[in-house]
Amino acid sequence: MAANEDQEMELEALRSIYEGDECFKELSPVSFQYRIGENGDPKAFLIEISWPETYPQTAPNISMNAFFNNTISLAIKQNILDKLMEEVEVNLGTAMTYTLFEYAKDNKELFMENQPVHIVTSIGNNISVGTHEVAPSSKKRDKKEQLSKTQKRKLADKTDHKGELPRGWNWVDVIKHVSIFKF
Repeated sequence: MAANEDQEMELEALRSIYEGDECFKELSPVSFQYRIGENGDPKAFLIEISWPETYPQTAPNISMNAFFNNTISLAIKQNILDKLMEEVEVNLGTAMTYTLFEYAKDNKELFMENQPVHIVTSIGNNISVGTHEVAPSSKKRDKKEQLSKTQKRKLADKTDHKGELPRGWNWVDVIKHVSIFKF
C-alpha cells in the first residue's frame, strides 16, 4: 500500500475512534493534538503529532510546544518525547498515532511524577509562581449603590408602582409648544 493510502485509512480510524472525545483535536488531515489529563489538572499535557509525506514508513513529528504545556519543565517534556520516540521505533512501518496517544495516557503518572504541583505562568517578561490550592467557596458580593432618602423619594415620584416611568414622561407638551407660536 502507498503511504497516502495508509494515512487515509489511519485518518478514518482516528476520526471514528475519537469522535466526540473533547481531548482529541484534528488540526489538519495530517496533524493531530491530544490532551492527556483533565483541563484543570496541573499535570495534564498536550501532544501534537503531524505526519510527514512518507508516514508510516518514517517517524511522525511529535511536539509538545503548545501553549497548554507552558507549565511543564523542559526536562519532563524531553523525557516524554524520548519515551514516545522509543514507541515510534517499535511501531515504525505501522499506523501508530492511536498507539502513541494511548501510550501517553497509560503512562501519564510515570511521565509527570517529577513535575512540581506549582503553577508557573509567564506573560511577556512577568513571571509568577503559585501553589495549586483550592480557594474557599466564599465569593465577594458586589456592593449595590446606596441611595439617600431624598434620591429614593425623587425616584419613587417619577415612577409608578412597578418602578417604571409613566408612558410619555419625556414627551413635549404639544399644546404648550404650539401656543408659543402665534399665527
